[in-house]
Amino acid sequence: MSKQINVALIGNPNTGKTSVFNALTGLNQKVGNYPGITVDKKEGICKLSRGVKAHILDLPGTYSLNASSLDENVVIELLLNKNDKDYPDVAVIVSDVENLKRNLLLFTQIKDLKIPTILVINMADRMSRKGISLDIKLLENKLNTKIALVSTRKNEGIGDLKNLIENHKLLSTQPCLDTSTIDTEYFNSLKQAFPNQDLYKLWVVISQDANFGKIDRNELDFSKFKTKSKSELKRLQQKETIKRYQFINGVLKEGQTIDATKATGLRAQFDRILTHKVWGYIIFFFILLTIFQAIYDWASVPMDFIDSSFASLADWIKASFPGGGKLTNLIAEGVVAGIGGIVIFIPQIAFLFLFISVLEESGYMSRVVFLMDRVMRRFGLSGKSVVPLISGTACAIPAIMATRNIESWKERLITILVTPFTTCSARLPVYLIIIALVIPEGRFLGLSYQALALMLLYLIGFGMAVFSAYILDKILKTNRKTFFVIEMPSYKVPLFKNVALTVLEKTKTFVFEAGRIILAISIVLWIMASYGPGKEFNNAETIVEQTYPELQGEQLENKVAAYKLEHSFIGIVGKAIEPAIRPLGYDWKIGIGIVTSFAAREVFVGTLATIYSVGSALDDDDKTIKNRMAKEVHDNGDKVFTLASGISLLLFYAFAMQCMSTLAIVKRETNTWKWPMIQLFGMSLIAYVVALIAFQILN
Repeated sequence: MSKQINVALIGNPNTGKTSVFNALTGLNQKVGNYPGITVDKKEGICKLSRGVKAHILDLPGTYSLNASSLDENVVIELLLNKNDKDYPDVAVIVSDVENLKRNLLLFTQIKDLKIPTILVINMADRMSRKGISLDIKLLENKLNTKIALVSTRKNEGIGDLKNLIENHKLLSTQPCLDTSTIDTEYFNSLKQAFPNQDLYKLWVVISQDANFGKIDRNELDFSKFKTKSKSELKRLQQKETIKRYQFINGVLKEGQTIDATKATGLRAQFDRILTHKVWGYIIFFFILLTIFQAIYDWASVPMDFIDSSFASLADWIKASFPGGGKLTNLIAEGVVAGIGGIVIFIPQIAFLFLFISVLEESGYMSRVVFLMDRVMRRFGLSGKSVVPLISGTACAIPAIMATRNIESWKERLITILVTPFTTCSARLPVYLIIIALVIPEGRFLGLSYQALALMLLYLIGFGMAVFSAYILDKILKTNRKTFFVIEMPSYKVPLFKNVALTVLEKTKTFVFEAGRIILAISIVLWIMASYGPGKEFNNAETIVEQTYPELQGEQLENKVAAYKLEHSFIGIVGKAIEPAIRPLGYDWKIGIGIVTSFAAREVFVGTLATIYSVGSALDDDDKTIKNRMAKEVHDNGDKVFTLASGISLLLFYAFAMQCMSTLAIVKRETNTWKWPMIQLFGMSLIAYVVALIAFQILN
């Protein structure tokens, strides 16, 4: 039986912790949630020598053990709870070679908890360029630890780090300094009151505002101990921080030398341009244009291949499976058509995540957040609201979770309510297929009309979020304004491995999370479309032959298939809601797509792919989803997907509530159904009215 070492990977934000995690675990990693809360839990396995494995837990970024957010609470709860299954045998503190002084504050605090601790000094390849030199032996002696100099870019130092993890029992658990001297009398009385408890652990528990769910405060009965007021505890925390920095300054004075002439570099010059109040926005705008243009141009070949491949697969199943019965039709028309409706968008989704990952890895995304803060403040949003609004372009669920670091409840609530307006990746398949159908393929200044339309939808969503925030700010009368603080990481060339892992993980999550829903809904839809009540459905062939005696062969088959679909269970549901959506330019089939897409937005395309393929005898040109949708007509022979109906549908999806998962997470974050219901009905009403106006004007 192989032995397992629990490793907690801890560090400040932007120290390259994710790069170290990826270097240790590779593809042996998974992302989930901590039990009971919606904070990401990232863990992986690292193989060491002699059958030993390390379970690596990548904890949320934190600056110190003085928690100010839920993410930081997660770190402290784990480090204080020895009964937790993930309690670390060894803590690996990841620091950035350019910000060692600030990073060492957290390191000295964790050392005081008497956990075996390794210090990783990351980005070591930048030392010579930045004029930094370190006396590693001296630093190890002063800090009572072992140090791993690591460069994930050059894959250096990872072997040394693995060796230190394996031999963690040899590490010193002695604290770096005695913090009890900040108030000797108070700490002595604390020690007398709880003689069997670790003194610094007691201090961390007492000094936190947070309610630690995992810490059994019953075993730490403070009722008989006269503690200090909150303001006095805050002052002591400040004294502790000052004392730690005095110690750190002394250590670095001896163990670190910096050549000031090399340290500045080009970073300040780049920042002046990229965060400029005019050029910054222009550069960001052109970067977005480039991204959307590339999404269309680069992905067209693999998308056409996937589309035709799924059409051929459905044909092969129908031709090869014995009997050609209901099961064959279910697989070909339900499962294959439904999944094909989402797999076709993998190239574009992958490219979107690729660009987002490159922007984050390079350090540019932090500049964007800083830049957009200037705009946000005018509309009643916290500067910290920028992070959820931008991350909402991937998915609204983690974006809404990211509001937890906004201190003001009203500012946080406003951010939660408006974040679903930003265009998430699940809307992308809907946008792409509709834009391809109704927007012509011409170019303006080298940019395709379709790419410009896609970018406009993103800007409309973001603009609506900001406008809604302004209205909510006036209604809720948010008076308290928070300060926005963001760290500007150094610019760096993105690591290929990190970008590749991010794209793979995000795309895989998108496909499999959506795939489960789509598969289930596709099967239900096929059953509802293949069966129906009463004589109209059961005698469809006879009725069509009597009504249209002139039809023969394939034309007759298509007419029978269309008649049966209209009188199937799904047709009855669609016809029931058609009067409400007809003024928007939609038919009953689109109505079914809108209803089912409430499970997940990307289901819309899969739904239409399933509905349009049920029972139809298709020409070779009609076998792809796009071509089937392009040839769809109303009863009067007019095309369903015109410029008017297409724009109406795009605007409906731009403003409508994203999905039931988003509603569930809003309920969880606000702890009431009041706000998600206001969100659902408010956004649905806005979407309906805007889509109605657009169709009536354009039609």
